[in-house]
Amino acid sequence: MNDIAVPPGANSDAAGQDRAAELRKQMVDALITEGTIVSAQVEAAMRKVPRELFAPGVDLDEVYQLYNGVVTKRDEAGTSVSSVSAPQVQAHMLEQAEITEGMNVLEIGSGGYNAALIKELVGPSGRVTTVDIDADITDRASRFLGEAGYSDVNVVLADAEFGVPEHRPYDRILVTVGSWDIPPAWVDQLSESGRLIVPLQIRGLSRTIAFEKADGYLVSRSARLFGFVQMQGAGAHQDKLLVMRGGEVTVRMDDEIPADPAALEGVFDMPRVEVWSGATIGRFEPWADTQMWLATALPGFCRVVVDKKLSTGLISPPGSHSAAMAVVAGGNLAYVTTRSTANENDVEFGAHAFGPDAEKLAEEVAEQLRIWEREHRDGPGPQFRVYPIGTADDQIPDGRVVDKKHSRITISWPNAADAAAGQVALHQHNK
Repeated sequence: MNDIAVPPGANSDAAGQDRAAELRKQMVDALITEGTIVSAQVEAAMRKVPRELFAPGVDLDEVYQLYNGVVTKRDEAGTSVSSVSAPQVQAHMLEQAEITEGMNVLEIGSGGYNAALIKELVGPSGRVTTVDIDADITDRASRFLGEAGYSDVNVVLADAEFGVPEHRPYDRILVTVGSWDIPPAWVDQLSESGRLIVPLQIRGLSRTIAFEKADGYLVSRSARLFGFVQMQGAGAHQDKLLVMRGGEVTVRMDDEIPADPAALEGVFDMPRVEVWSGATIGRFEPWADTQMWLATALPGFCRVVVDKKLSTGLISPPGSHSAAMAVVAGGNLAYVTTRSTANENDVEFGAHAFGPDAEKLAEEVAEQLRIWEREHRDGPGPQFRVYPIGTADDQIPDGRVVDKKHSRITISWPNAADAAAGQVALHQHNK
C-alpha cells in the first residue's frame, strides 16, 4: 500500500487560511444554490469544518472542488482505496441521513472530514464512531481529527463487515465505501428507528440508498447515484470479467455469470443486428433509472467496456462513452446505444446485438426500453428492500430478486400513473 505523501504545515499560513475560508464559503453557497444542501444543520456543519485540514499538502482549489474527491491512499496497482469524498457527495449523504443532535452515529470508512461533519451535527451530547480496516487510514483520521478539534470522535481499527458492537445501537450508520452486500451486523446494530445509508452495488450499478427498518426487512427511503472506493476485508467483491477480441471488449458481470461463457466465443464475428425502440431521452437527462430498469427487467444484465485504443468500431457505446448497458443470453450479446433524432435535444435508444438469436435479443432490449418510457420515465423510481438471505420467496414482494451472500434484495417499480394517482388521493385526503 502506498500512502500519498503530504508535507506538514501546508495550507496553515494566514493567507492560506483566508483563502481556504473563502473557498469553503463558495463551496457551501454553490451546494445550496444547486439544491444539494437543503437543511440549516448541514449548511452550518460544512461552513465550520475546515476540509483542507484533512487533505494537507493538496492544492486548496482541488480540496474544495464540488464534484471531485481527494485521493489519500492508493494500492500497489494505483487504485484508490481511500479518499476524502467530493463535497457534493458528502452533503447529499448527510441530507439523506437527517442526523440530529444527540444521535449515536457509526461511520464505516474513515477519512476524518466526514466524521467531523457528523460530530457537528450530533453536537456535544451525541457520539460518533468511525471504523476502517486500514491502520494507515485510521492513524491519519485520528491525527487530523485531533488537529481539527474533534478528538472526541471514536476511531476504531477493525473490519467493518462486523460493525462496532460495543457502541450499539446506532441511530444512523453511514457507509462511505462501496458495498456489494449488507452484512447482518449492520442491521443488528441499527436501532429500531434508525437509518442506514449505504452505497450499494446491485447488478453492477451503484446507488447510495437510505434504508429504514420495517417488519423484518429494510426498505429504501431515498436513492442517489453516487459511487465510492470499494470495500476491503470480508465484504470485498470483484466483478467477473470476460475479455474478448484481444482486449478490445470486456464484459463486466456482477452477480449473474453466463451458464456457459464459452458459448460467447466468436459472437462478435457474426453480423451486427440493429433495432431501434422509439423510446427517447433528453441529451442531458439522467440515465440512472433507465439503467436500473434494464438491470431489473433483463436476465443476464451486464456492461460492455471498449478499450478505445484497440477499438475497431464494431462496438459503439452511446455518445463518446467507452461503456454500455448490455445483456447476455446463451451465445448472444446485446448492448444499448443511441442515435440522434429530429429533436436535437433528444436521442433515441436502440440495441445492437450479435449471435444466432441476435434479432430476438435486440427486440427484447428495445421492448424493455419502450416499457420504461411508457410506464416509468416520469415515475417515482425503484423501491429497494433488503431481506435476510434465508427469506422464502412467498415472503417477499413481486419484482426482481437479487440474492447475495447475506441478503435478498428486491427491486420493485410503482409505475408513473399509479404514483400520480396516489399523490392525488393523498392530496384529497389531506384537504
